[in-house]
Amino acid sequence: MRRISLMLLLACFLAPFPMVGHAAEIRFAALPNGAIAYKQVVSMRERRFLNLLEQQTDFSCGAAALGTVLNAAYGWNLQEEDVIKGMLANANAETVRTQGFSMLDMKRYAETLGLRARGYRITADKLESLKVPSIVLLDVRGYKHFVVLQRVFKGSAYVGDPVLGHKKMPLDEFAKGWNGIVFALIGPGYNRNNKLLSPPEQLTAKQRIDGFRPVKDAELMEFGFIQSDFF
Repeated sequence: MRRISLMLLLACFLAPFPMVGHAAEIRFAALPNGAIAYKQVVSMRERRFLNLLEQQTDFSCGAAALGTVLNAAYGWNLQEEDVIKGMLANANAETVRTQGFSMLDMKRYAETLGLRARGYRITADKLESLKVPSIVLLDVRGYKHFVVLQRVFKGSAYVGDPVLGHKKMPLDEFAKGWNGIVFALIGPGYNRNNKLLSPPEQLTAKQRIDGFRPVKDAELMEFGFIQSDFF
């Protein structure tokens, strides 16, 4: 009898579980009286792009990366299409079609939203002191690709890639393809506890990334924020 009950319990748990697709709610018998409990689950794909905008066109990695920072760190609710349209307003469409967006296009668009944008040249060994998520340009097998550098921690770079999703890279590997510049947005509305600074742990990780702490005003001011941005 106990074996039959266990088989029924497993059947209730496993049958509704989504094999592919999107987030779903699974149900299973959890209490002795047969009461149903519910658990929200996400697909592997959704987990990979958690808090990231996914790139939809060949030339829009810059738009997706910029939209990711605007949404997660500044509270906007933008789709990639919104950012593309905004940047095209002050960009050459043919150049964008063949070469993609530039940091200058991002800077101009950010300014229309009331934000400032600054590029910093920094060495790889100083990246762990970076206190804000930023956009960086990587050379991936000869292809220039914008990604979000979420943070650097204990020799690893945590990257939000508009094509591949969340990635953890050894810092020396990251540095080989990086041009040495970080592009950061600065201005009012910044959430210093934004989720980009605490990327999801890898499913195979043995321990969590537990070095995150809220960023102090003085540290943000080192990167160009001003006192009025905090009110």
